[in-house]
Amino acid sequence: MYRTGHYGVSLLLYAPVLAGLLAFGRSSAALAGLLGVLALARVPDWDHRVPGLTHRGSTHTLAFAWLVGALLAAATLSLPGVTPGARVPLAALALFVGTYGITAHLVADALTPSGVALFWPLTSKRYSLSLTTASNRLANASLLALGVFATAVAVVLPLQL
Repeated sequence: MYRTGHYGVSLLLYAPVLAGLLAFGRSSAALAGLLGVLALARVPDWDHRVPGLTHRGSTHTLAFAWLVGALLAAATLSLPGVTPGARVPLAALALFVGTYGITAHLVADALTPSGVALFWPLTSKRYSLSLTTASNRLANASLLALGVFATAVAVVLPLQL
């Protein structure tokens, strides 16, 4: 997928989480999570810029998703000014957002014929739904539109409850 497709899938997959957090009055966590998954939407594709990494290799795996989540959680545990009671919930949110944000990227790439090797290094088997090519502009734009719509519904729905 291209940039718009990745942002769209990230929004689409985060929308139910956003709605749930908003419904339970956790607007700060909801916004932080939304910004986090959007910030992470393109991170696996940084493999294009790193010598020695192949595209859709190690950065396009569930192991990488967990690694990013764990690094973000560890980073939040050492933030200055955070009260001890807030450290664990903040780290849990960071773990979730990091893992979820990268996983959303993997889901988007799994829509393409090239797919992703989700369980590398255990296996190099690639998983693909082969629904569209990564370069399909209509598919990318449609995913973005669907993601924006789902996000809007996720924001409005808790207000109606």
